[in-house]
Amino acid sequence: MSDTGPELNEPEALAAEHALGVLTAAERAAAERRMAADPAFAQQVDAWRVRLGPLAAEIPAVTPSAAVWPRIERALPVNDNAPAAAFGRRLAFWRSATVGAMGLAAASLALAVYFGARPPEVITQPAPAPAPLLNANLSTEAGQPLFVASYDPVRQALIVTSLVPPGTDPLHVHELWLIPEEDGVPRSLGTVEPGTVRTVALDRSLSQLAHEGAELAVSVEPPGGSTQQGPSGPVAAVGELGRI
Repeated sequence: MSDTGPELNEPEALAAEHALGVLTAAERAAAERRMAADPAFAQQVDAWRVRLGPLAAEIPAVTPSAAVWPRIERALPVNDNAPAAAFGRRLAFWRSATVGAMGLAAASLALAVYFGARPPEVITQPAPAPAPLLNANLSTEAGQPLFVASYDPVRQALIVTSLVPPGTDPLHVHELWLIPEEDGVPRSLGTVEPGTVRTVALDRSLSQLAHEGAELAVSVEPPGGSTQQGPSGPVAAVGELGRI
């Protein structure tokens, strides 16, 4: 009998499932709210993303047919987003989850009205792969990390964790900036309180600029933020978005 190791507690299991992307929409929204309110939980999610990221590179890409997901959804029980049921399902998932393989078969439809025995032509259009998660470590010129950011292009959401101790410099605020490669013009993304985690939803125009190679920066500003279009105070930390 093999030893599968200790079971994950509820926060760890939820963080791992968020990193894997197996939560329902309601569970994912609840997890995002928890990340915004609980820095320790947000760090657990980031840690699981880093831990699970290399596994994805080892899995060969397979394009399923259009009928696969509807067939899977019909086989699943009705979604139950009640907290107790969700927690029980997580425990069952982590106790019994194994890596499996799914065989996909393509069906051909033969038409023999005017074409006799002519073989059918099967045209497949593989679905585009989802954009990868991007990370950025925002550090000082001396290399000290002050902020950690993760950007999900699919959800167009940027999660920023402040490593600055709470209560530091109460007379100023930390303003977050997106600096795209296209024009180098800083776009303000609001402020981040020291020692907190903030989720920033990017609109369509900003999400198109938040790609690999774009920079994130944090400036020290007076209360209320910068007094001009770009940073009006000193830039404390800078980092570049890149793949995990």
